[in-house]
Amino acid sequence: MTQNLHPSQALFSGEKPFPLIPSCEHFAGSEKLILKALSLQDSLGAIFDITCDCEDGAAAGQEQAHAEMIVRVLNSDANKHRMAGARIHDYTHPSWKKDVDILVGGLGSVLAYITIPKSTSAAQGAEIIAYIQKAAMFHGVSSAIPVHLLIETHGALHEVHQLAALPWVQVLDFGLMDFVSAHHGAIPASAMRSPGQFEHRLLARAKTKVVAAALAHGVVPAHNVTLDLKNAETTFADASRARNEFGFMRMWSIYPTQIQAIVDAMKPDYSEVEAGANILLAAQAAAWGPIQYEGELHDRATYRYFWEVLQKAKLTGVDIPVRAAAAFFS
Repeated sequence: MTQNLHPSQALFSGEKPFPLIPSCEHFAGSEKLILKALSLQDSLGAIFDITCDCEDGAAAGQEQAHAEMIVRVLNSDANKHRMAGARIHDYTHPSWKKDVDILVGGLGSVLAYITIPKSTSAAQGAEIIAYIQKAAMFHGVSSAIPVHLLIETHGALHEVHQLAALPWVQVLDFGLMDFVSAHHGAIPASAMRSPGQFEHRLLARAKTKVVAAALAHGVVPAHNVTLDLKNAETTFADASRARNEFGFMRMWSIYPTQIQAIVDAMKPDYSEVEAGANILLAAQAAAWGPIQYEGELHDRATYRYFWEVLQKAKLTGVDIPVRAAAAFFS
């Protein structure tokens, strides 16, 4: 009897569930900015992740101290939601292994994810992930540590499907500025901002390829930053285009005012949330068999879609109708 089964039980048996994570990822480098981000996360609610940056955040020669600072801050009471990860140095930097050792050894499962920059091949990505797995095993971390891979080099884009298929990968991030720089002037600097970042043929191709590879492997595609720091309308417009025209489901923030704009642009429409709630309630009452709703046929394919809509609504603070909230989220 499946009538009273929860959607997570009824709809995903034998399948890999798609990662349901916040649609905004906020970067912070210094201790001051990390603490400010954690405070903002506490006041706004658990609607965005925080990435503590070892790569660009650490001063040259201070890499170990910087990683140790991140461990101290994320182990403190300031990290109430346990929704903070870290970006390590790239493969060519001598500190990337030390970053992993310090972060995994000091934080364990408190570390929400590890972001790997500038991979140039699937083999390189696999080597770094294997080292993270080895460190996790050594330090007794029982669960997988999600890995986010930055696609910002020609090699990474060429092997993007192989990178998306690697173990523990949760997110593919598109790194716009490094990708533009790698084209040696063939893409103008104006394409680092809108509308060029969406309309230049090489960039549109790259973004489409990243999204397609991510979704084909059950991985979240994440969009690059908006350079205009203080104009929330520009951020909202960029996030809307990234979501609705390219299929990105997450976006980076580098300034506090960008966070809410990204969340608002990427959250599901309330009319779709309301319809999804009604459809799932009717489906549960019908033991998850086919139903008709407003003259249209619905079955498990649409149930999976609307269940993800409701979960995204929960993550982004969209109101869920009372009956559905009680049935699925109590």
